Amino acid sequence: MTQTTEMQATQAGTLTYLPIPAEELDAIRTAGRDEAGNVLEIQVPAEGGAPLRCCLREARAGERLLLIAYTPPGTAGAYAERGPVFIHAERCDGYPKGHAYPPGLIGRQQVVRAYDRQGRIADGVLVADGHQAQGVIAGLLARPEVVLVHLRNVGYGCYNFCVRANGG
Repeated sequence: MTQTTEMQATQAGTLTYLPIPAEELDAIRTAGRDEAGNVLEIQVPAEGGAPLRCCLREARAGERLLLIAYTPPGTAGAYAERGPVFIHAERCDGYPKGHAYPPGLIGRQQVVRAYDRQGRIADGVLVADGHQAQGVIAGLLARPEVVLVHLRNVGYGCYNFCVRANGG
């Protein structure tokens, strides 16, 4: 598949970009603790910029946020990494454009990490931004052993969101 074909496939809606499911976040908010047992504490940063995993955009200054420990989907065994992620303190509208790369995160340098059916890392590619990531994502998900990819921040390695091929 060429990069042009990969981009067309992505634009045609053959991939689904997934935030952390709202139901999982509601359960964490209701419990008052994240999956690691940490008590939730509301943060109100003076500056924005933190990537939000509930709605797949960067936080704005003054928004009420939670920093929670979260284990992303599709990983297993030694590859099941738990890490810090920011979410809104209250339920938001989520990410309604599931078949498009999140425009609110398009300018971020990322690592696109592919996982196989056993939850093991199958590949990882550093990309300059979301424009480059779209072709890399489609190419990785076209491989028969790859079932999903994670997009992760470069500096800290934190999980941002996952992408699956429709039917995958």
